[in-house]
Amino acid sequence: MILQALSSYYEALQRQERVVGPGWGPVKVSFALCIQEDGILEQVLPLQMEQTRGKKTVLAPQILSLPAPVKRTVGVAANFLCDNSSYILGVDQKGKPQRTTECFAACKALHEELLSGVDTPAARAVLSFFRVWQPERGREYPALAEHWEEILSGGNLLFRYGNGYVHEVPEIRRAWERHYNSAPADGTPEMACLVTGEKGPVETVHPAIKGVPGAQSSGAALVSFNAPAFCSYGKEQNLNAPTSKAAAFAYTTALNHLLADRAHTFLVGDATVVFWAQSGETAYQDFFGGAFGDVYEEKDLEGMVKELCLGHEVKFDETMLDPNMEFYILGLSPNAARLSVRFFLRNTFGGFLTHIQAHRERMRIVRPAYEKFEVPSLRVLLDATVNLKSRDKQASPEIAGELLRAILNDTPYPATLLNSVVLRIRAEHIVTWPRAAILKAYYLKKPHYEIPEKEVLTVSLNEASTSTPYNLGRLFSVLEAIQQSANPGINATIKDKYFNSASATPAVVFPVLINLAQKHLKKLTEGQRIYFEKQLQAILNVLGEDFPNRLNLPQQGAFQLGYYHQTQARYQKKEEN
Repeated sequence: MILQALSSYYEALQRQERVVGPGWGPVKVSFALCIQEDGILEQVLPLQMEQTRGKKTVLAPQILSLPAPVKRTVGVAANFLCDNSSYILGVDQKGKPQRTTECFAACKALHEELLSGVDTPAARAVLSFFRVWQPERGREYPALAEHWEEILSGGNLLFRYGNGYVHEVPEIRRAWERHYNSAPADGTPEMACLVTGEKGPVETVHPAIKGVPGAQSSGAALVSFNAPAFCSYGKEQNLNAPTSKAAAFAYTTALNHLLADRAHTFLVGDATVVFWAQSGETAYQDFFGGAFGDVYEEKDLEGMVKELCLGHEVKFDETMLDPNMEFYILGLSPNAARLSVRFFLRNTFGGFLTHIQAHRERMRIVRPAYEKFEVPSLRVLLDATVNLKSRDKQASPEIAGELLRAILNDTPYPATLLNSVVLRIRAEHIVTWPRAAILKAYYLKKPHYEIPEKEVLTVSLNEASTSTPYNLGRLFSVLEAIQQSANPGINATIKDKYFNSASATPAVVFPVLINLAQKHLKKLTEGQRIYFEKQLQAILNVLGEDFPNRLNLPQQGAFQLGYYHQTQARYQKKEEN
């Protein structure tokens, strides 16, 4: 399904002329070798371009559309018209002269095979270059002297003849495409392609996928078989999942195109997430990226999301967005030389937006004045599960992937998310805005037996609630406020010492805290004392005389929400005054 969706996306991109045809691909190039008709190297032109990376400006290779490079393993395999110095010049710094000689010989043989029948000056110049070039005398060429060390460092080289690049000559392009599309001569069997259903030669090694952080920089494989345990019926490599050369090129080109578009990718844990519409129109990606990120707070975008959720088309960036458009979301994680699929989700564009909207409503809870967004973003939610004072501030990749799937599929949130938040609250004794939002959203999505009193899962303080755990949390917040008023500037409050035990064994802790509060009340002014006594009495009237011996995990969640709501109400009243 993944390969079929990507192949379909490639066809849409090709119709829009946004990707190259079969046999071509983006390649990073550092230098151009300017050659004469007799093959003599005349000049070396640097092709690096200045790019801004962070606060620095660096020289980076230029990306050009060139004959698709081969996927190298341990063997010698040359690329056509563009390769590193080992293949093009027969020199490098690897300390293996015999292998370097083999690389140059393989490159020379490939160009003689493809260009011997091409009657153009550029083709004759390249053939002459390989015939007259002497690798052992490479350092003596004046044209190479200035850039010698940079060339040997591993950057790619291509050929330039006259006023243009050799790979741009139409006759040479056709020669390459004939070679690429011809049936392999190594006896590769013909099988039915699992993507297209058509019978033809199978691609044994698929092109590399590049752009996934953490994976090999040279590229990783999405489809790969590298051990007998993964194979069946005696088949080797990708014959276990037969894919035609055209389909392999299509899905890898489409995926590389998505990964190269950094404006439409984001990281969730260790997973790189890409998303696309079946039609290939970028407006869908632009809108989805805004709706899923902080840009959602823009009122115009929020209104359009609601219209799409209702099934109405909207106009965005001169494109009519169809809520019924097929939309895909793919998460990839690095796994050495291979890629792991964290998740692959398919739905209509409007369906995904409806699920995101439902998630935002569940996450909506009263927030501190300094928070400018209405609901915490995905990154903020994940940060709430980790200790921000530790060296490793990254959320668990498993939690990140499960949370994103739950949001986009509108399914219950993972229990690991709740457990992580509860652990952080117990360790830090702080119920932050995102942690309170997670508690509220998690239990809203769970069956009713988890927290019977649904009135505790509100956006702001619910003074009418009769829930015992919720009101115990409120009571704890009031007791803390009394202590802080009686001892201005106190470093540690009852929260630091009693929060966990109060939420787990109220009957043991609260009588002690109420007795302590009576002593604190005597230090206050008459007006303050009356204000807090009214709050205490109102909550104690609901709780009664007996406190529960123990609270289970959902009840502790209600306690924490009651504490958060009461505390935020106190801060809001101060701001209003």
